[in-house]
Parts: sequence; C-alpha cells; structure tokens
Amino acid sequence: MNEDVYVLGIETSCDETAAAVVKNGKKILSNVVASQMESHRRFGGVVPEIASRHHVEQITLVIEEAMRQSGVSFADLDAVAVTAGPGLVGALLVGVNAAKALAFAHGLPLIGVHHIAGHIYANQLVAEMKFPLLALVVSGGHTELVYMEGHETFAVIGETRDDAAGEAYDKVARALGLPYPGGPHIDRLAHEGEPVIDLPRAWLEEGSYDFSFSGLKSAVLNALHNAKQRGEEIDVRQMAASFQESVVDVLVTKTVQAAKEYRVRQVLLAGGVAANHGLRAALQDKMKKELPNVELIIPPLSLCTDNAAMIAAAGTVLYQQGKRADLALNANPSLPLV
Repeated sequence: MNEDVYVLGIETSCDETAAAVVKNGKKILSNVVASQMESHRRFGGVVPEIASRHHVEQITLVIEEAMRQSGVSFADLDAVAVTAGPGLVGALLVGVNAAKALAFAHGLPLIGVHHIAGHIYANQLVAEMKFPLLALVVSGGHTELVYMEGHETFAVIGETRDDAAGEAYDKVARALGLPYPGGPHIDRLAHEGEPVIDLPRAWLEEGSYDFSFSGLKSAVLNALHNAKQRGEEIDVRQMAASFQESVVDVLVTKTVQAAKEYRVRQVLLAGGVAANHGLRAALQDKMKKELPNVELIIPPLSLCTDNAAMIAAAGTVLYQQGKRADLALNANPSLPLV
C-alpha cells in the first residue's frame, strides 16, 4: 500500500468534457476541461443533444492532453475512473464508453463514480478529510446535506424537495434578463445592490434539513410581474441581492445547525454553486462565529465546477477499497448516492 496510485478520471455528465490524472487521490498532475458554455448560451441552457455531440468531438483530445500534461503513461496508471451518473444520459454515455475502451485496451481496472461523490471528494484535493464530516452540496441539479462517518459512507440528511439552488439561480437570472449561466451574474450584481426586497425563506417543518427554493423563485417572478403591471421597474441589483440573501441564509443556517447536531469535525462545501462568493463568505462568517472549532473546507473555484480531478480523487478511494466495475458498466442518469 506504500506504492503511489495513479488514476485517470473522466467526467462528461453535463456540458464539460474533462479528463485528469491524480496521484494518490490528492495530488493533481493534470486537470483538463473543455467547456461548451458558448454553444449553449444562445439557448439559455444546456441542450442535451448538442452536449453529447460536443463530448464525442472533444473526449479523445481532452484525454490525450490530460495524459500529456501529467507526464504519466497508460502503463503507469492503476485505474480509470469515470462518472457513471447522475447526469444527462447521452453525455454520460460518451465518458463511460471512452473509459471502458481505455480500461479494456490497457488492461486497467474500471471504476464507476457517482458525480456528487466526486464533488465531495474535490475537497480531498485541498485538505485531508476528517470524519465525521458534513458536506453541503450545491449545484444546478442538486442541493443536499451529506453526512459521512468514513470514506464512501454517505447519508443524505437533507435534500431539495423541488428546485435545486443552482436551478433557482438560473430561472431567476432568466427572468431578470441576465445571460446564461445566470448564477455568476446574480452573484456579481448582488454585491452591487442591497437586499431591500422582502422575499420568503422556506425553513420547512422544525428539525428538517430539507430545502425548497420553488416558492422563492415564484416570489421573485411575481414581484417582477406586479412591478411591470404597475409600470414600475425593479432595480436588478436590489433583486439579485435580495434573492441571494434568501438562498444563502437558508443554506448556511441549516448547514450550521446540522453540523452542531451531528458533532462533525469538518464541514465541506461542494458543487458548482460553491463558487458563489456570497455563499462562501456567509458560510465562513457563520462557522467562525458559531463553530470556531470545526474546520471549514472550501475548494478553489476551478474544483467547484465540473472537472475530472474530483472523479479521479473519489475513484482512488474506491480503488483502494477494492471496488471495481466491469465492462457492462452503463450510464445511469438518476444514479442514487446511497
């Protein structure tokens, strides 16, 4: 077990074609991402068929570049890890089939990785994970609180009942006339405005760590519609600030409450929305005030959005646990975390 472990990670769950080589699950040797953002921007969201076609065009080039940058040969690799789900089925299939072909051709173990597990393990590329821990996963399709007592032991203690936080951001951004993807634009405008518009916060029943953002999204749309009916114009910066404060308040409050109840040693932030500056700052501030002895880990922006280094990191743990997939591995667009 003292020998170094080299894992090639492949990620194609949505609109990023990514490949990376990671050493011992902690050191990034290469992390190549080909984004499709410009292709999808004119449609205001990701078009699955277009995403799949781009993955087919890019996957070989991205893998070759990741291997070149890493300085590692296929003969040096110990395994190939790939996102098996959840995600867009056509997009997932491109990565899964590429990984299967490489594993077969080079006689390497194949490891299927859950996309959300990957986001959580992005934190291991920053710091050693200390258990028990709590991960707040916030992305376009997921908003979850995940409790872990050890590696690859996931217990979802809270999840969204309707819209994920990132999905709400994109829908509100569209209503405000902001370009896709909307999250970064709302985050930027929120820092220019004041949260003066009264918007709801869905706390749900007492003791629940679940989330709900559908009502908040509807409240924003109603406020914009009513203002238009009256011939008034709402300041986009004020609405962005008010919306973001409502989302962040619920996310941070529930995370800190859960961290206290479960007596965790660490809190991890994970997922695309973890790149949100307002969320990062608010979580740091509340943790410092209320849980100064609990370590907070927040990955750099490059490891928050979809990438393959996080898949290789999670795949390394599975490899070390002796878990393998066979060549019948298939894409599962609704793969459960537990």
